[in-house]
Amino acid sequence: MKTIALVTQKGGTGKSSLAVSLAVAAQEKGLRVYVIDLDPQGTAKNWFERREAETPQVATIDANQLQAALATLEKQGHDLVVLDTAGVNTPATVSAMQAADLCLIPARPSIADIEATRPTTASLTKLGKPFAFVLNQCPPGRSIRTSDAYRVLQLGGVVSTASLATRADHIDALALGQGVTERDPQGKAAREIRNLLQWVMNKMEGAADGHQKARVA
Repeated sequence: MKTIALVTQKGGTGKSSLAVSLAVAAQEKGLRVYVIDLDPQGTAKNWFERREAETPQVATIDANQLQAALATLEKQGHDLVVLDTAGVNTPATVSAMQAADLCLIPARPSIADIEATRPTTASLTKLGKPFAFVLNQCPPGRSIRTSDAYRVLQLGGVVSTASLATRADHIDALALGQGVTERDPQGKAAREIRNLLQWVMNKMEGAADGHQKARVA
């Protein structure tokens, strides 16, 4: 079983939307997926309550329950667990960082978001945990702002080659209890999420982008 954590000490970067859409996309690939919502705002949990489908399931737990929960999920045969965290530094966020095989740091292509990643990367470096930046809510199409943000983030660590644009499908899917790959399976948002999932899976397996068949479990 592999565990992904969405972490950053900055609100509004789209952690919860990415968490649930990545979970849905992974499930569509045949993986058994579970989402744990460690954010007191409960965005992922609220999404699940609006959801018609029964999976992927979402649960809210306390930080001190995380290790036991992950052990139980592994025994139950889950392939992937996605951890959604708060936009502030909390014990739950630290627990998620410690438990994750890979931490994803979403950032919009703005100086404020890039600067806000520094405390998170410092914490992850201190813990010795692998992480990668994900450029999210970018201007659609080719953008100098996105290209510049990518180059700046590269100075601080690994950056996913799959970026995500600002698209209505993300807002609509979250409101309807769907993943973007369900909202519009052939849409651009769906393609971007699938690309990000593939990149993440390859990264966790130690593969170069697109050069190895992805496998999680």
